[in-house]
Amino acid sequence: MIALLAPFVLLAAGLSAGVLTGTVLGGAPLLMVLPTERYVHAHGFFATRYDPFMPVCLVFTFVGDLVLGVLTPGPASAVFIISGLLAGSVATISLLKNAPVNRWMATLDPERLPADFQDPRREWVAWNKVRTGLAVGALAGNVLAIGLLL
Repeated sequence: MIALLAPFVLLAAGLSAGVLTGTVLGGAPLLMVLPTERYVHAHGFFATRYDPFMPVCLVFTFVGDLVLGVLTPGPASAVFIISGLLAGSVATISLLKNAPVNRWMATLDPERLPADFQDPRREWVAWNKVRTGLAVGALAGNVLAIGLLL
């Protein structure tokens, strides 16, 4: 069971960390320099591309790591559990901080922004950086745990 589950958890963790790293390195800097109306349009384009892909990868990593933490002997067990908690933290931040912004932005017409429009870019990017760090930590933990098993 461990030999079958661990590679798929590693794959899911790697995909999550990769997408978030790409967002921080490429997508976020682009969004930060766009004029507001173009930002709203571009945000809508980016935000719809990762559902349900990212949530599935994160939930699979979280659950898979916890299962591996229970099934594996020795220090790898603790590392899998920590990695799972890191992936769970990414999912929690996504639900509480990033998804509400994405849903709100999807309701806006870039050509008719409300007069009281509050630009969420700085906070949205900051939370993406936190999520990326946690996702990369989960990936690194999974690599370490699998290395301990070899």
